[in-house]
Order: sequence, then structure tokens, then C-alpha cells
Amino acid sequence: MQRIISVLVENKFGVLSRISGLFSGRGFNIESLSVGPTLDPLVSVMTIVTTGDAQIIEQITKQLNKLIDVIKVVDLTEEEYVERETALIQVNTRPEDRAEALRIADIFRAKVIDSSPSSYTIEITGDVNKVEAIINMLLPLGIKNIIRTGRIALPRVTSKTVSLRDSIEWRTVSK
Repeated sequence: MQRIISVLVENKFGVLSRISGLFSGRGFNIESLSVGPTLDPLVSVMTIVTTGDAQIIEQITKQLNKLIDVIKVVDLTEEEYVERETALIQVNTRPEDRAEALRIADIFRAKVIDSSPSSYTIEITGDVNKVEAIINMLLPLGIKNIIRTGRIALPRVTSKTVSLRDSIEWRTVSK
């Protein structure tokens, strides 16, 4: 089963290497990985998609929490969350297929961000199912190239949700 793990880390060199090394050293695969800064330039958030049963995910979570630069680890699949992925898709567009490619892009609320006489580059953002669906619709036209960002995710905000700011204040006070 795929799991989405959000890891709040100190924004320092070598952190990504240590985390990826933890996965490879234990034989766990990273399906996708996105890393980006937060409002605090000293902190980044990693969204890691991996597979495993509850025992493997628990082991991954415990090992991540042992790393010194890790502030907080959350298995988002254990709570409500929102996720998105972006893909850029270069599609062959013969004259007879150009209108069909535009129609498909419009159905999925995607954007044509580049055009040439023989291709369109389409940008799509949405959940994984939406990205997969547009890819499947464009396959018969001939996809030249595709690149995907991997998933990013945030927990849904509820009265129980701990904000990033709370996590950072906790880290500052407790260390």
C-alpha cells in the first residue's frame, strides 16, 4: 500500500542525502520525493511516497525520527489530507489531432503552455487519478515526453491540526 509521509526538516546540506540513505540502507523504495522550503527559511518539508505495510511504515517513521535534522514526521495516510501532482506532457499533434488534444486539455482544465507545428506541451495539476486519466486520454495521440513532480501533500486543517508554526516553536523550546 502506498503511504505519504511528510517530514519537517532543518534546511541544511546533507539532510536529503541522510534521509535517502536511510531508505536505501534498509531496502525501502521511495516512489516519489518532493522537497521545498516553508515560511521559515531554516525549515523545509519533504513529501515522501513509499510503499509498505503498517510495520514497515512504523519502522521508517521511527528511523526518520532518530535523525538529528528531522523536526517532525507525519504519516499523512493516517489522517485526512489534500494532495496534488503536476505533470508536463509533450503530445504529438498532427493537424487532424490538434483539436482533440485541445479538447482533452480543456476537459481536464489543463493548460497548453507551449506549442509547435508538431506538438503541444500540456501542464496538468491535480490528484494522481486526474494526472493518470489525462495521460491515458493523450496516449492514443502519441506522447513524446512526460515529466511528473511527484506528490505533495498537506494535512487538512481541523481543530486538532498542529500548524507548522507550532511545530517550529515546539522545536525551539525543547532543544
